[in-house]
This record gives sequence, C-alpha cells and structure tokens, in this order.
Amino acid sequence: MLKISSYTGGFFQTNGYLIEGPEGAVLFDAPEGIASWLESREIRISHLFLTHLHYDHVIDVAALKESQGCLVRAFAQPNDDLTLLSVLKEMIGWPANIEPFEVAETLEGETETEAAGMKFELRHVPGHSPDSLVYLPTEPVEDEPAMIGGDTLFRGGVGRTDFPHGDHALFFEGIREKLLTLPGETRVYPGHGPATTIAHELASNPFLMEF
Repeated sequence: MLKISSYTGGFFQTNGYLIEGPEGAVLFDAPEGIASWLESREIRISHLFLTHLHYDHVIDVAALKESQGCLVRAFAQPNDDLTLLSVLKEMIGWPANIEPFEVAETLEGETETEAAGMKFELRHVPGHSPDSLVYLPTEPVEDEPAMIGGDTLFRGGVGRTDFPHGDHALFFEGIREKLLTLPGETRVYPGHGPATTIAHELASNPFLMEF
C-alpha cells in the first residue's frame, strides 16, 4: 500500500504531496519550504512531478534538485509564460522570482509514467494552465483510489481560467470527461485546500451542478 502525506507552504498556501512506497518515495509539486520539510523528516525522493508550472507550485524546484538530486518531470519546460512570472511582475507588481531549473523529462503526449516502483496514469486537463497534468496512482493510496489533481478540482471549487492561456470551455470539458468519470470514491488531493472525493464534488460543488 502506498502512503501519502502533505505539506502546505508559501503565500498562496500551495499543497505538495509525498507518496511513499516499498521501493522509495516521490514528490508532487514544490511549494515554498517543501525542501526543508523533507530534510527535517530525513526523507529522500527520487523524482519530483509537477502538476503544472505556475509560480507557487515550482518555487522550491531548484532547492529540491540541489538537496535531493531528484529528477524533475513535468508536461513542459519552464518559461516566464507558464510560470506566470511575467503576469505577476508586470501586471500586479508581485516581487516574484524563481531560481532557474530544467525539467529532466517532459511528459507532453505521455499517458503514463513510473518512478520508485510506482506507476501513474497521466491525464492532461488544460484550461487553468496549458500544461496541467493530473496523476492517478495505479495502486491504492492508503486503501483508496487517488488523484493528484493540481489546480483542476478543489473541495467546493475549481481552478481559475482567467490567467493567460486559460480556457474556460476546454477546462470544463476536461473536468467532465477526464475527472468526473473516475470512481466516486477516488480521493482528490488538490493544489490548494483540503482533500475531497469525486462523489462529494459531484453532489455538492456549485461549479459542477450542470454535470
């Protein structure tokens, strides 16, 4: 059985998730402070997977690569457009900065990936960001099917679509066809806020009532 634990950090209270299996551990997303969190727990990871490249999800990527020597996988290579650095600096004056990093393996066009003896199905759900990926472990996580969802589906909400390259219609098409078709008991681990399930969101999420 796979185990999961979470860390929340940074101004935007962004979630990162650690999944541990019999052969090792991997991390999903890199909010501010998560590198120190791993070090304090004396945990080593082999891979860092990114749900998307927005600023708050990648602040600690360079620190993790330095301290952990982990391989980074994401849909695409980072740029100021995908990280939103251009928007944050030029449009709202946010003093945003990210230490440069590279993605070791891009996942565009892939439907699965594996690391540390664990396998994950990949689902591309653009609309919040063009590079948004959802990761589905092929094994139960603490006895439940699980989804690492990034900023797609939240408890009682969904990701924003008003950023550059956002697409409201495409986003909801992806949610409807790629997420809400999952088993109702699937535990959703979102990029912000508490975990939820597909069934709970179908029954109560006001953004999904049309479905």
